[in-house]
Amino acid sequence: MEEEKVQMMTNTEKDGTGSLVSDTVANLKGIPTREELMEMLRKEVVEVTFLKLDGDERTMPCTLIPSYLPPAKKDDPLTQKKVREISDKVVAVWALESKGFRSFRYDRIKEVKVIDGLWRGTNNENV
Repeated sequence: MEEEKVQMMTNTEKDGTGSLVSDTVANLKGIPTREELMEMLRKEVVEVTFLKLDGDERTMPCTLIPSYLPPAKKDDPLTQKKVREISDKVVAVWALESKGFRSFRYDRIKEVKVIDGLWRGTNNENV
């Protein structure tokens, strides 16, 4: 049974239907689908716990609420749109503690929690 799930995930990655991979990962781990996570990030401050590529676990308060994001610069070569185009497997977010864009692989997420109210760890004048 587990082999069938892995094979299904591998096949969907190859044929470009990444939403099936997202749905399968979400169901197995009890986390939102990638699309649901992106919608949450646009509306809420979210604490995401994930495994970094080196195997360390990281918990990161993050968001995509426009008032938290810095203004776009014309000379910035790595815009949010370009980050999104890199891979559907990667989620790019604004990390509130480090005040910069960070990314993580969707399939390495362990837990997602909405943080109640506005996040108080930042000095965001726009919020």
